[in-house]
Amino acid sequence: MPQLFVNRLTTLDFSYLHPQRGMLGESWLLDVVLQGGLDEQGMVLDFADVKRSIKQLVDDAFDHRLLIPMRYPGLAEQPRRGMSHLNFEMQNGRLIQHSSPEQAIARIDAEAVTPEAVASAIVAQLQPRMPGNVESLQIRLTPEYIDGAFYHYSHGLKHHCGNCQRIAHGHRSRLVIERDGQRAPELEADRCERWRDIYIASREDLDKEQDGDMWFSYRSAQGQFLLRLPAARCYLVDRDSTVENLAQHIADSLAREYPGSRFRVHAYEGVDKGAIASA
Repeated sequence: MPQLFVNRLTTLDFSYLHPQRGMLGESWLLDVVLQGGLDEQGMVLDFADVKRSIKQLVDDAFDHRLLIPMRYPGLAEQPRRGMSHLNFEMQNGRLIQHSSPEQAIARIDAEAVTPEAVASAIVAQLQPRMPGNVESLQIRLTPEYIDGAFYHYSHGLKHHCGNCQRIAHGHRSRLVIERDGQRAPELEADRCERWRDIYIASREDLDKEQDGDMWFSYRSAQGQFLLRLPAARCYLVDRDSTVENLAQHIADSLAREYPGSRFRVHAYEGVDKGAIASA
């Protein structure tokens, strides 16, 4: 039976809850294979329709959201009046709390958020929308291959006019640092280790710090957002954590740590996009 495939159809940028590591920013590439009979055009499905229907659903229902493993025993979630309120107890006993409009989360019917579990959730929503000749579809989610240092970070941009305003979404990002015109992989590895599994927040969004936790909140165009995380997994910056500001923050920090050297930083936000800054 004929099959149609599209590799790297889109990139899924999101955050999810992990029992040991806490809240993780992640970026997965999405490949799709459709199997079925040929339509009157001699196609399983027109490539334009693949991009329009499949990419749009993934972008709308899963991208830039917090993915929640609904079968995890340490999860307690209470939807109320269009809002989701949840407590997530990590295996070390630390607590993550998150409150947001429903549109900022995606519930995954599994004990853990994995590429396979998320792919199954996508297929379950896509299959009923496919034309009658499409008998099956497969979704594969994979991280980008990165030959070098990278880090997972989550953030929220309250001033953003799109879905980046959600307080808990994130990325898996590489980092390229040049010191005095030469690539500096040891500095890349050091910075990525400092920001491993981090939440990067603006200081003005911090409500309080108490008992080893940080509480963040803000209101944006989509509604009210609240987040409580272990302080050890948080990093505060003076401006909104856009990739432009993060690139400049890293460059300025390196210039202070290594006086007399010049730095050029390529900070990525997920796959194949980012910002460049110098100091």
